[in-house]
Amino acid sequence: MGSLSLVKPNIHLVDLKSRTMLFHVPTSGLFELDQMSKDVIDLFGEQGEVTAPMIKERLASRYAPSEVFDLLEEFKSLEIIHDSNGVARYNPEPQKVENFPLTTVVLNVNTGCNLSCTYCYKEDLTTPSEGLKMSVETAIQSVEMLLKESPDQRQYNVVFFGGEPLSNMPLIREVVAYCERRFADLEARVDFTLTTNATLLNEDLIDWFNEHRFGLTISMDGPKAMHDKNRITVGGQGTYDVVKKKVDMLLSRYTARPVGCRVTLTRGITDVEAIFNHLYHDLGFAEVGFGPVTSGDIAAFNLTPEEMEEVFEGQKRLGKQYLEAALQNKNFGFGNMHQLMTDLHEGNKKQLPCGAGVGLLAVDKEGGLNLCHRFTGSDMPLFGDVENGIDKPALSGFIEERLDRSGKGCETCRIRNICSGGCYHESYAKYGDPATPSYHYCDLLRDWIDYGVEVYSQIMLENPGFFDAYVSPRRGA
Repeated sequence: MGSLSLVKPNIHLVDLKSRTMLFHVPTSGLFELDQMSKDVIDLFGEQGEVTAPMIKERLASRYAPSEVFDLLEEFKSLEIIHDSNGVARYNPEPQKVENFPLTTVVLNVNTGCNLSCTYCYKEDLTTPSEGLKMSVETAIQSVEMLLKESPDQRQYNVVFFGGEPLSNMPLIREVVAYCERRFADLEARVDFTLTTNATLLNEDLIDWFNEHRFGLTISMDGPKAMHDKNRITVGGQGTYDVVKKKVDMLLSRYTARPVGCRVTLTRGITDVEAIFNHLYHDLGFAEVGFGPVTSGDIAAFNLTPEEMEEVFEGQKRLGKQYLEAALQNKNFGFGNMHQLMTDLHEGNKKQLPCGAGVGLLAVDKEGGLNLCHRFTGSDMPLFGDVENGIDKPALSGFIEERLDRSGKGCETCRIRNICSGGCYHESYAKYGDPATPSYHYCDLLRDWIDYGVEVYSQIMLENPGFFDAYVSPRRGA
């Protein structure tokens, strides 16, 4: 045996009282280390290179040589250690992208919105009177494009977005009726989801959504003072009072699926605990998730670096409450932590940050194909249209560029298979290039994910049944 070295970018150690967990970065797997494994890793941590005599001197009195040899071979197979004269591997070889297994299409059904939220990122947003609505024909073509590009799937998703999607309910009703017939004929399941500002909800609409089992998410930013700061009418009035009234009606009437809330955090609004407590405990949303604005076109709304630190510290405090609830086998609807727990529990090793461009495409009002709903109306080139299908050479080129981590600082990052470079639109807004990683909050995200690994480890050790009860079923919901 020649000298061996530790492949540091492939491991992250978590100490929990008297137990040590190893987070295996390449697979997003988690292992509890026994004493021999800890002793071997300690030796490698102290030495740049480890030789057979060094291993014998340190470990021979405690462990049989055959046991140590088997462990070293296992560590080699996991690429935790490697021969020093070889090449340490951190990432898979860059690959060609030829297939796009679409399961989700996002329909931008109207550029118009009845509100005028100050921070809105939608570049094609218009007022209701000027709203440009998608035609039913374009929507149906979108569904058929989905089926043509990705036939024989068991499950599909149709997402309605805007503007305010409820301002084009005639289209939504027709598309739902068409999809339910079309997918039933194919013996496939179709789910419908929708994000709304809630102001246009009424009892009849809620009952219709209930009948068709829509996944509903409400955009709301917290208590009245926080919500009314940015979520205003075209005339400049706050919308909290009307939204709360509609939310109360929705949550008392809607039974098909849990209703979530998405919060947008802008400059001056960082108290995630107060916001969460109001939306989760006072109003009764099943789950609340936060989206910090860090790279919007209007710089005045972007959180400062100091505010971002406040947000992540607040999220960690909410994460502690999530942990305490999980150890009592109770769900706690903190969406950001729940998503991180899902990724870790499913062993997700993401080469890309999300399904945009691979499993999901967004259709603008004219039928153009965009990476996701955030890009409709932007200057980002389209990747085809619903009539002619995906521009596969262009989309392949984009995805392959993002898959190639060389020279970007991501290739040795310990969270590379969870972050995967960050949101395309964040990068596009910040750097003008969606293929550039989101460098502006790398350190904060590393700290957040490190914390998540600790939370996950503790739940796995003390109440592993929590994941079967609350995390795995979340996918089906």
